[in-house]
Parts: sequence; structure tokens; C-alpha cells
Amino acid sequence: MLPTTQGAGHAEPQAGLRRLLELLDRGAPAEEFARPATRAREAGASAEDLAALDEATDIALRIHRTLGTHRRREAELTALFDTASDLAALRDPDAVLRAIVRRAKLLLGTDVTYLSLNDETAGDTYMRVTDGSIAAAFQQLRLGMGEGLGGLVAQTARPYVTHDYQQDPRFHHTDAIDSAVLQEGLRAILGVPLRLGSRVIGVLYAADRAAREFATEEIVLLSSLADHAAIAIDGARLLEETRAALVDLNAATETIRAHSRAMRRAEQAHDQLTDLVLRGGGADEVADGIAALLDGGALIHDADGVELARTGTDPLPPPAPAVAASRASGRAVPQDGTWVCAVLAGPELLGSIALTGRPELADTDRRLFERASIVTALLLLLRRSVAETEDRVRGELLGDLLAPSGDPAGLAGRARRLGVRLDRPHGVFVAHAESAPRPRLLAAAHRTARTHSGLAGLHHDNVVIVTPALTPGAAHLAAALGQTVGAPVTVGAAGPATGPAGLPAAHAEALRCLSALRALGHTGHGAALTDLGFVGLLIGEQADLGGYVRATLGPLLDYDAERGTELVRTLEAYFGQDRSLTKAKTALHVHVNTVVQRLERVARLLGDDWNTPARTLEIQLALRLHRLTPPG
Repeated sequence: MLPTTQGAGHAEPQAGLRRLLELLDRGAPAEEFARPATRAREAGASAEDLAALDEATDIALRIHRTLGTHRRREAELTALFDTASDLAALRDPDAVLRAIVRRAKLLLGTDVTYLSLNDETAGDTYMRVTDGSIAAAFQQLRLGMGEGLGGLVAQTARPYVTHDYQQDPRFHHTDAIDSAVLQEGLRAILGVPLRLGSRVIGVLYAADRAAREFATEEIVLLSSLADHAAIAIDGARLLEETRAALVDLNAATETIRAHSRAMRRAEQAHDQLTDLVLRGGGADEVADGIAALLDGGALIHDADGVELARTGTDPLPPPAPAVAASRASGRAVPQDGTWVCAVLAGPELLGSIALTGRPELADTDRRLFERASIVTALLLLLRRSVAETEDRVRGELLGDLLAPSGDPAGLAGRARRLGVRLDRPHGVFVAHAESAPRPRLLAAAHRTARTHSGLAGLHHDNVVIVTPALTPGAAHLAAALGQTVGAPVTVGAAGPATGPAGLPAAHAEALRCLSALRALGHTGHGAALTDLGFVGLLIGEQADLGGYVRATLGPLLDYDAERGTELVRTLEAYFGQDRSLTKAKTALHVHVNTVVQRLERVARLLGDDWNTPARTLEIQLALRLHRLTPPG
């Protein structure tokens, strides 16, 4: 039987403290922090323990809030630095202005952000860019110096904020300004100056359509963004003026040179990557080549989304929508700052490649990245051809090994040529999946066998895996295969068996174990006969009675042998007297408290579930076998 576990009520407060620490560690939402105390109350914890746990919960919530504040401030600083970097990279003045108001909206989370620039000739400030605005009159608004909130900011070069503009008497209200603000539905407004030294060139605003108090940190944050923005605006203006002066002079020549360089670079890169594959290079070398050519991080995945290689970036699962879009268009597509290109052989999807660290990719680099997908397709086709040949050879060897007759020496020699040492102990696993296609399960089995220097294949319509010793273990193997194929996989195990002669019998035992698991309703689990308790003992070809006794009563036998106690005898008396403590103490000639103490020791050695119906059946069977088994 598969073991079950039961928690003790008195241990719930300690477990609750651990869970609070775990919640803090993974940054869980605040509402989850009340659950440990609730569980402790349901488990019957004492009032003292509950009070301590409530206090710990309050402390954990304070820490959670503090950590949240720190994370928020760190995120704001990071966003500010990113903004400075992004603005420095932009060259088009309009793009700079749009990026400023967009980033301001993201940083402060307001309904509307907008930017006005000062018109030194007209002596006023006019609306230049908006984000989130819906009213045309508002988008075309001009404010005289000192008029409204924005005119006052432009005039005084100081930030101003109001939680309800229409009702705020501090500002010089005009019909045009109030009408435009009313049409936009704005109430709370924060405005900060865009300054270049002592000169104000405009105003940056963040506004909400509901009353809102802007915190000091938000005012400072928007002011910092405005300082970066003013420099970026001036830099973009100067650069635009310089570019305009030079563009007519060298545009044609530079375009020709750039195109020529891009063509030569693309050809050289394609030849370099193709030569790398044809010389036997693997996925890691191709990923290194892509990353070096495009100055970013590179990932290669197969069609199932399994990572084959990664260079210069963190693990990243292939984004399915981007892969589908690339497959449909035949072009590389961006998603969340990552470029993705499907790897195709005709209409067949072989995998995908991803480029990180390059959110903006020029057309030449994009075409180079797309050429890299063609080389990657060549690599994956060669890799698949080699793997299919090797898997076929290994599957044929596995079929011969599991057959009742054969040449042991010849089979061992064939195995050695494939890197499999049959003179060492091997485990045999038979896998079955109800809802997953057998070819998919077989492919996953081949991948596991290659990882563990073993064999895999189909034998009598069953997927069989043979690996050294019992690694990775039936339970782990069932979980790993189930995750790969996306469906529950049941695995029966047997062994270890050494040499070709022992594998057929081990396979038969593993098959019986698989049948038992399915009959018992343990779909999606993995086990050997020894893990099935007395059921495994009954269906095993050679019953290992001593092994069953040791597996069931081993901790009690060792404890009695080391300390001269009588836990086994006490357990026999307890069950022999129909689990009556009073009758058991009479049969043992001890005090009832002694019986209780011994049974508590039994629970600590065998587990809290030792007295459940399923476990008592196994334990009583083991006690009877122990009584019949000679000492030693």
C-alpha cells in the first residue's frame, strides 16, 4: 500500500510559524498570512500557542508591508534608471516626448499624463503630448503664465499638487482651462517643471479622474523623471538639428555602405554557423554563435519546449503565442523584450530560438536572426536523425535482452558498444499512460534512458526502461515522465538485476507490479513490489518474507535489539488482546502507563498512522511472519 501521513494537532503552532516564514520567503499575498492561525485553531491548539501564533502573524504582516515598501521603492528606482537609459537611447524628439508621458503614467499609475512645452515667443505653455486623454479641447489647451496649475508651475519652476482642482482656490481659474479640465473629468493633478539649469522648458503632469492625495515620494519620483526628460528633450532636439544638417550630405552613401556591410555580415554569419553544424557542433555551440553575432542571450528549444541550449541569459520557456506567430509569418517576432523565431522544416515545427537582451532589433539583425533559425533547423534535423537511429538500435537490443533466450555474452558485448555495462546492477521499469499517445511516452522514455546511460523501447506493446541500479527510482520516474507527456504515467519497477540473464525475470516482475498499481487505482504513481506491502508479497514470484518483516518492523526490531526493550512483544499483546490497553497490560504484567508509553514509542518509530486499518493489517501480518521466522 502507498503510505499516508497524518499531522498531529499539537504540532500545528510550530508548523504555522514555519508556514509564516515560508509565506514571507515567497512574497505571498497578505490574506494568506491568516491561514496558519486558522489551521492551528482547527487542530485544537492551546490558547497560549494561538496567542503566540497571532502575535507572530502580526509581526509577519508588518515585515510583509515593510518588504513591500522596499520592493516598491526599489522598483521605482529601477524604473527610473531604466527610463534614463531608454530616453538616452531615443533619438526622435516625438518618440522622446511620448516615452516620457508613457513612463510617467506607468510609474505613478494615474489615469492621464501629459506634457506641455513653453512657447517663449507667445509667453505661454501649450499642450504637446498626452497619454490617456479623451477630450480634444484638453489636448489643444494653452495656458498663460500663472494661469491654472500648469501655468503656475511654468511660471514659478516649482511643483504644485491638488487633490481636487475645480475646488482649489490657490490657482487662477479661467473659463478655457476649467472647461477643458471638466471635459477631461480630471480632479487630482500633479505638475512638476521641466528644467534645464535655471530655465523652465515645460511642465510634466500626472492626473486622476478621482480625488487623490499624491504622496511626497510620488512628487519626488515625477520630479526626477522630469529632470531626466528635460535633458533627453534637449539632447534629442540638438541631435535632430545636427542630423537634419547632415542628412542631405551623406544619407545615400551611408545607406549603401550599411547595406553592403549588412549583406557581408549576414553571409559570413550564415556560413560560420552552417560550417559549425556540419563539423559536428552541437546546440550549445550554435547558441554561443547566435549570442556572439547578435550581442545578446540565446536559447534553443525543441518542439516540446524542452531547453536544448542556453547562453548569456536565464532560463525562459518558449512563449507559445510568439512561436505560433513566427511560424505563421515566417519572421522573427518580439514579445516582452525577447525576439522569438520558429525553427521549421517545411511546415513541421522543429523548435524555436529566442534572443534576449535586444528589445530593439534592427532589420539587418532581425534577418540575421532569422537566418540563424535555418541553421538551427539543420542542426535539429541532424540531431533527430542520429537520435532516431540510436534509439532504434537500443530498442532492438532491449527487445533481445528481455526475450527468454539469447546469447548472454553477445548481448553484453552489444550493450558495451552502446555504453551500457550489464555487469552492473540494473533496474527495469515498465511505464503506462492512459491518456498520452504512446509515441510521446516512448520519446520521453528514450530521453530518460539516454540521460541515465540506459536502454528504452517497446516490448510487447509496453514502454520499458532499463537503467543502472534503481536510479532514478519508480516514483521519481513516474513524476518526471508525467510532466513531460502532460498526463499521469504509472510505472512498475523491479530489480536490481545483474547481467542479461536476470533482466527477463525482472521485466516480468515489473509488469506484475504495474498491473497491481493499476488494479489498486494508483494511476500516476511509481513503485516496486516491495513498496506495495503485503500485496507485493502476495503477487511476487519469490516471496521475500524476511525482507517484508524488515521493511515493516525494522525500526522496532532494531530498537529492541539495541536497548533490550520489548516493543515487538508489546505490539503483539496489544493486537492479540483486540487492541485493549487494559487486557494488554495484564498479559504483559506491566502497568497500563507502561503500555501507553511503549505504544507512543512505536508511533514515533513507525509513524503516526501505524494504528490505521491499512497499516495494522500489514503490521499484524509482519508480526506473525516474524514469530514464524527463525532468529537470524
